[in-house]
Amino acid sequence: MSETVRRESLWRRWVVNPVIAQLTQGIAPGKIAQAIAFGVTIGVFPLLGTPTLLSLAIGIPMKLNQPVLQVFRELSYPLQLATVLLFMRGGESLFGAEHVPLSIPMLMERFFANPGQFLADFGMIGLYAVVVWLLIAPLLLGTIYFISRPIIEHLSQRLNRSRHAT
Repeated sequence: MSETVRRESLWRRWVVNPVIAQLTQGIAPGKIAQAIAFGVTIGVFPLLGTPTLLSLAIGIPMKLNQPVLQVFRELSYPLQLATVLLFMRGGESLFGAEHVPLSIPMLMERFFANPGQFLADFGMIGLYAVVVWLLIAPLLLGTIYFISRPIIEHLSQRLNRSRHAT
């Protein structure tokens, strides 16, 4: 006799299950949607290596749900890599700065070779990128919140119905 082992999808394991775990502990759907929105928005912060500290600095005083915040911040890492150069280019355009040839591998290589020189060479571009992120962050935050909240509320209602049915 062979048993069929049902494998859980990565989406379910890394996204749905943490949200369900928080809902079953009584966390309000709106608070979970808020943590999702902040997690993704902070997750695309354009300075590599800083979103973890930023999420703690923002999440703890705001009493955001840390498990959900951290999961969605971490899931946003590929999006951060995809947008970091866009934020930098946007900052160059916004401030009328000279276009500097950039690539993620080159930036990482230069940073690890000499962090002090890296900051001297690229600090202003990083600052420009942060300004662009600050301009976009409220729109991103609101959009993600208003998209995720009805989804989380629907999931919460399904969980409540299944709990009351048993």
